Amino acid sequence: MRTVYLGTSGFAATVLRSLAASEHAPSLVVTPPDSRRGRGRKLAPPPAAETARELGLELYQTASVNEPASHAAIHAIEPEAGAVCAFGQLIGEPLLSEPGFLNVHPSLLPRWRGSAPIERAVMAGDPETGVTIMHLARELDAGPVALREATPIGPDDYHDVLSGRLAEIGGRLLVRALDLRAAGALELSTQDEAAATYADKIEASDRRLDPSRAAAELARRVRALNPHIGTHLELADGARLGVRRARAVETPDLEAGRIEERGGSLVLGVADAALELQVVQAPGGQPMAAAEFLRGNPLPPNAI
Repeated sequence: MRTVYLGTSGFAATVLRSLAASEHAPSLVVTPPDSRRGRGRKLAPPPAAETARELGLELYQTASVNEPASHAAIHAIEPEAGAVCAFGQLIGEPLLSEPGFLNVHPSLLPRWRGSAPIERAVMAGDPETGVTIMHLARELDAGPVALREATPIGPDDYHDVLSGRLAEIGGRLLVRALDLRAAGALELSTQDEAAATYADKIEASDRRLDPSRAAAELARRVRALNPHIGTHLELADGARLGVRRARAVETPDLEAGRIEERGGSLVLGVADAALELQVVQAPGGQPMAAAEFLRGNPLPPNAI
């Protein structure tokens, strides 16, 4: 089928690769315009745009997919189906129903509708997550479900690892859904609204590690928000210590907030045990293993 694909992020770029390798390779890829990113604030294309160019796919970049010019560009290819994945723009009519878009969402809907489903699943301690292919609807991630596949959340799954696995699943499920649609065999089921939960956008407060919380909760927060967002401790001297990798450990004799060196490791006392700070980042510095940090820096003051 002739398809149009709307996507932006690295996750969307991975799904695009799977779609491009199928019988439903998109006739048009739509992404936002290039934007300034990184410390140097250099103009750079969205990952999905880079992938589209690499694969030789026709690309259309727009700040609003709902503008008449965007509609015209999409309708010009006469799509039979559309797909949306991590696009970042609200989609209105007539695209909501024309040509009938499928949405690739990295959660087991109706759990974790919204903008941060991977992070919230890890932070909540969910034993599994997954990918849902649903029909696009006006309500947030509430459309009828076509396909769903689960994957366990492992104790060592950081965001990049889990996101990569989900993107591979998402690409495969999207192709399968389009195969079924082409055969007239795609079935949709209504979501259970009573079971819906919402994955709110990650705020600055989510990044802070509070030593008054339990070790397992803090370790999950570190895994959920690294390496793409980052987590940190607020120290007694007003500085922040970035924490890029950490794990819960049994050290009940360390008061909450106290940081000590134990066996070449940095250990933070928390509410119920301790958090081993495996990879840390000083202000303005680069992430480094705790042992390396201790060779060139004094022991950090207590955390607030």
